[in-house]
Amino acid sequence: MVLINGIEQTSIDYRDRGLQYGDGLFETILINNGTPVYLEKHLNRLFLGCQRLAIAPPDHQKLRDEIRSVSSLTQNAVQKIIVTRGVGGRGYLPSDDSNTTRIISTHPLPECPGDLFTRGISVRICQTRLGQNPFLAGIKHLNRLEQVLARAEWGDSDIKEGLLLDTSNNVVEGTMSNLFCVKDGQLYTPIIDQCGVEGIMRSVVMDLVCRHNIEVECVQLTLDDVARSDELFLTNSIIGIWPVTQLENQSFAIGSVTREIKRWIDQEKF
Repeated sequence: MVLINGIEQTSIDYRDRGLQYGDGLFETILINNGTPVYLEKHLNRLFLGCQRLAIAPPDHQKLRDEIRSVSSLTQNAVQKIIVTRGVGGRGYLPSDDSNTTRIISTHPLPECPGDLFTRGISVRICQTRLGQNPFLAGIKHLNRLEQVLARAEWGDSDIKEGLLLDTSNNVVEGTMSNLFCVKDGQLYTPIIDQCGVEGIMRSVVMDLVCRHNIEVECVQLTLDDVARSDELFLTNSIIGIWPVTQLENQSFAIGSVTREIKRWIDQEKF
């Protein structure tokens, strides 16, 4: 099922600025038993991105209704929401009379072995670096070329994710995930103020641990900081939590903090 501006169709105008310039935003939402998981958190980030990019936001209620309508047609899937500035003329200057384009589509869940949490995953360090741009940091804009290039760096199916650094050699995130480190019972995650995406599951984990009296700090992390951690795990809205048991040549245990957070996530009402 694909809805474009509320109509079931599969093509857009070639002049759409999302296609021409990546001038837009997107959200990737887990559908669980026909229900979009953490929908309000996703919409809040989407509308924040619209505000940041000065894109006229779609009607809130209409978008919610369309999302729920499409979600109800499937049990378990991935839903992608794309909002662009709409059709515009050639050139970078946005048109004053462009109308926002909204696209809602559903896709099969990725194939992930069910025991990935119990055995953990292997992760590599990507050579591609993230450019620093504080204005775009945090939001999920359509310009994902850095992630595309980074993910193209490996084809080994045993490696599930790659860590991205910025041009100042700070660890920022995975190609599709956020990173958490545990050291002496304290939780750390890279600060997202120069580049990267403030992931929805990242915010869920931060809220949960605070409610359970575990401290979490958003800080600049180097590769040495990551290497000295007791536990590592990655998060995103589709996979939930993946413990990292191998980072390049270094091994990590799946520790008690990671296991406890996974248990809280499983009990969470969304």
